[in-house]
Amino acid sequence: MPVAHLAHLDWPFFEPRHRDFARRLESWAASALAGRAPQDTDAACRDLARRLGEGGWLAHAIPEAGAAIDVRTLCLAREILARHDGLADFAFAMQGLGSGPILLAGGEAVRARILPGVRSGAHLAAFALSEAEAGSDVAAISCAALRVEGGWRIDGEKTWISNGGIAGHYVVVARTGEAPGARGLSAFVVEADNPGLSIARRIEVVAPHPLATLRFENCFVGDEAVLGRPGEGFKVAMATLDIFRPTVGAAALGFARHALEAMATRARSRRMFGATLGDLQMTQARIAEVALAVDASALLVYRAAWQADTSGGRTTREAAMAKLFATEAAQQAADAAVQLWGGLGVEAGSVPEMLYREVRALRIYEGASEVQKLIIARAVLG
Repeated sequence: MPVAHLAHLDWPFFEPRHRDFARRLESWAASALAGRAPQDTDAACRDLARRLGEGGWLAHAIPEAGAAIDVRTLCLAREILARHDGLADFAFAMQGLGSGPILLAGGEAVRARILPGVRSGAHLAAFALSEAEAGSDVAAISCAALRVEGGWRIDGEKTWISNGGIAGHYVVVARTGEAPGARGLSAFVVEADNPGLSIARRIEVVAPHPLATLRFENCFVGDEAVLGRPGEGFKVAMATLDIFRPTVGAAALGFARHALEAMATRARSRRMFGATLGDLQMTQARIAEVALAVDASALLVYRAAWQADTSGGRTTREAAMAKLFATEAAQQAADAAVQLWGGLGVEAGSVPEMLYREVRALRIYEGASEVQKLIIARAVLG
């Protein structure tokens, strides 16, 4: 009988290989991530990527040539890693997201040059899509790439870029003007040592992660840097997000499970009014609400992942539902844990306080909750 946080492995969404993968990763994470020594954020991300590579886990996010990305495996990985260590989940996710467009649309030479290092964890990856005035509205991108002799010249800025400042390469979506709006974008690989690329500023956020604003000034890349064909940048970006959006819900699920565990631990041990906190019906009701939201999140996440792996078509609606529900539920779970822990819950470094900060960004990145609602409603309205 699996422990509670692995009980869903018995669901019919999974095959034996998924169950084996999850149990092996759970064992590795419980050992490798327990009591991780404090490091500055950049060093920690480099170290975690290296360890994930050495453990062979990154090969599931960046499979070898000819192998498909298995979304159920990605979701299981993110759920398990997030429950143990938010930064480990971040390191795993960014290796996949920052190399997904190369895997899907890159030429053979680009894949051979970059992907082995990403798979090993020696080379960090980043996906540079967002701009100050173009986050959820990708069609508003203004960073531009101009056709020049032998390639392209990129000028403009990207911001809120995860792994910004420490990545070895950036997948950059820029306006090339083949058509108005989203149809006039192209995707490029820009390596970090390109003299036209600089880090305009590093960005501090509530849960420490490496983020930065990138500046491109006369940044030349050759034709081989184009992913897919010119004008297909939006298509490449959305195909990547369709794969990785359910995994954001999976990470949220991992954080929510951690919050539920923290609530149960506190409810069993805290004594008040001659009983434990868990004996109070109000506490039981709140724990039940969070447990219900955790299972509902898991069902939506793994439905979306299963459909992505088996349907052969796009699963934008299902991915949006999973991402929306699971991230909102995780925020409620973290808030409930803070409330149940009382004064200890707002102490810096406590489990509920760290979860509260860690979860908040998930409701924004890779499409804010409000955008997911638009996606779902448009699917319903046809």
